[in-house]
Amino acid sequence: MYSKTPTGKASKGSVVIISSNERLQLRFGYGGKRHYISTGLADTLNNRKLAELKASEIEKDILYERFDETLQKYKPKTSLSTVTPITPIQKSKPKLDELWNKYSEFKKPQVSPSTYVKDFTKHRNHIAKFPTRSLNEASIIRDWLLNNLTPDAAKRCLTQIKACCNWAMEEGLIDTNPFALMKIKQPKGVSEEQDIKPFTKEERDLIIRTFEGDRYYSHYTSYVRFLFFTGCRPSEAVALKWQQVTNNVIQFRESVVVSEDGLVLKEGLKTQRKRDFPITSEVQTILDEIRPETVNPESLIFTSPKGKFIDHHNFSSRAWKSILAKCGIPYRKSYQTRHTFISLCVEAHINSTAIGRWTGTSAKMIDNHYGATNFTNLRPPDLS
Repeated sequence: MYSKTPTGKASKGSVVIISSNERLQLRFGYGGKRHYISTGLADTLNNRKLAELKASEIEKDILYERFDETLQKYKPKTSLSTVTPITPIQKSKPKLDELWNKYSEFKKPQVSPSTYVKDFTKHRNHIAKFPTRSLNEASIIRDWLLNNLTPDAAKRCLTQIKACCNWAMEEGLIDTNPFALMKIKQPKGVSEEQDIKPFTKEERDLIIRTFEGDRYYSHYTSYVRFLFFTGCRPSEAVALKWQQVTNNVIQFRESVVVSEDGLVLKEGLKTQRKRDFPITSEVQTILDEIRPETVNPESLIFTSPKGKFIDHHNFSSRAWKSILAKCGIPYRKSYQTRHTFISLCVEAHINSTAIGRWTGTSAKMIDNHYGATNFTNLRPPDLS
């Protein structure tokens, strides 16, 4: 009845007796679903013997293909409760922080390291600040989200809490999801990909020259030039190795993301598995200037001053912000290097499908959002 696999888990078709809130439950899988049957019995030695009999009955019914899928046959009867009469009690609900910790562990192998660190840790920190973590006070939790977070952050946190409680229901940890019908509306905003405020050619060149002449941040000059002249995402540039540079193309195959252990390399890009970028004369010059005499194919092309991954967040908040201020250019996120490349290609009347292939976005996205973004370089035609 209690046969176990080498991993310690119950073997297929077996019924496990577990103690939940000091009451005995029967847990087993059938038909691709996990089932829980509460015996209503306190966790005592005598009651465990009764539960074992019921577990044996279920296992035999599964074995001989006479299992009652309604579960009525296996639910507690009077005879089960005669040994130790108990007064029915209200099942206590676990706290939200307890559920979130269990849910996080369940999801951890299924999500990327960066998602786990950025999202799951962030929501755990929010939950720690809630005025209550009782599921009976879900409305208080929702109101706290609205009063203390931006609409977007509040909505995302509530969405994750809903998912957590749905999972807890499936696991038999709670009976209902008190957040199921709650909604948080938010004003429409734009993503980093859609927040398009490109630099002019003159601004681009000034930024590069200022990096080159700066005593603190000149190390990043080639990195900034590369971003401007390829339109790649920063996570893709900092992951590049010399073995991914051929005579004709740069092979984007990996990206650097944030994990519990810091910056790590992962296979694949943000929106695709791989992408090739044709090497232009400007890009070739950038690579030639920084290529070491003896090239280790596994070495990173762009590194921090200490030879490690470039932490682009740190780079943006320090080097990038400082250089733009030194240039007298209104602050825009460093991601605008990508938008600048795409916008200048559009202005040069390059086919949007080709641009999309070079940069890992869709032609539709380019046509919808980059058609006329760099207004300072555009002039109305002579209509006389």
